[in-house]
Amino acid sequence: MPVIPWRLIGALVLVLIGAGSAWQFQDWRYGGQLAQQARLHTETLNQLTMAAATAQQVEQDKRLALEQRLTASEQTHYRALSDAQRNQDRLRDRLATADLRLSVLIDAGDAAQGCGVPATSGAGGVDHAAVRARLDPAHAQRIVAITDEGDRGLIALQACQAYIRALDTSRAP
Repeated sequence: MPVIPWRLIGALVLVLIGAGSAWQFQDWRYGGQLAQQARLHTETLNQLTMAAATAQQVEQDKRLALEQRLTASEQTHYRALSDAQRNQDRLRDRLATADLRLSVLIDAGDAAQGCGVPATSGAGGVDHAAVRARLDPAHAQRIVAITDEGDRGLIALQACQAYIRALDTSRAP
């Protein structure tokens, strides 16, 4: 019967146990590294999420401020438009009731050529000896309508310019 070297078997068993524990130690160390890496990854993701949420809040605040400025601008321009409309309506009413008459200054040279308009102003005139011709009420109404459209156009242009300025200031860094 062959002799079994117990010492060799014992040494082999110790080597195998040592190798197993070394593998176990490396496995434990690698698991620790993976856990550390996962924790760092989670922290990085949380920081990115917080930064994105902060940036989104800043953009929402900018948008809200822009909307408030635009609303205030819209109200201002609406008020200006309604005031102009009210003034035009009042002017039209005064023209229609003959409370107000529109007149134009005439070149004194034209009056001298036989225009037929008196050279002196009446007692109620505000111009001192200026030659004036009274406009037909229908023509006066048309002139008022044209100026009304012009006023509304200018107010709309101002509103558009204010809107663009508000957008430009909101996009400025």
